[in-house]
Amino acid sequence: MVKAVIAIHGGAGAITRSAMSAEKEQQYRQALTDIVTHGQTMLAQGASAMDAVTEAVRLLEECPLFNAGKGAVFTHQGTHELDACVMDGRTLDVGAVAGVSRIRNPVLAARAVLENSSHVLFIGAGAEAFAASHHIEQVEPDFSRPRHAGNNCSGR
Repeated sequence: MVKAVIAIHGGAGAITRSAMSAEKEQQYRQALTDIVTHGQTMLAQGASAMDAVTEAVRLLEECPLFNAGKGAVFTHQGTHELDACVMDGRTLDVGAVAGVSRIRNPVLAARAVLENSSHVLFIGAGAEAFAASHHIEQVEPDFSRPRHAGNNCSGR
């Protein structure tokens, strides 16, 4: 039997080592390790690949260190536009959202598109309305402060 593994990344862009302290680098490494370990544990306990990957991405979205969710970079206009996509490798079904600013965890909305729609992609206000109709948590589009207290990257 092949052992399944999860690979993650912290978003687009790059931070040079010279621009990062050893302490900050350790924070990034620890957060990535914690997230991968959580996903691997889910798989070892019998969770589906879809569940493990969705949860790993949700945790990345909850961590302000990464270019996803809380840590997303600003657009040129000083706003945020988040995207997420999931694919079920068994069925090749896909769900995605793009250009959203009010969905706390875009990956959960993408999964809802995959599981509850005949469409593949919803964007902007339509994606946000779809997510709200499926009880996906909405937030204020204000990323200038953390959405909840602390910089805990566990999101659990």
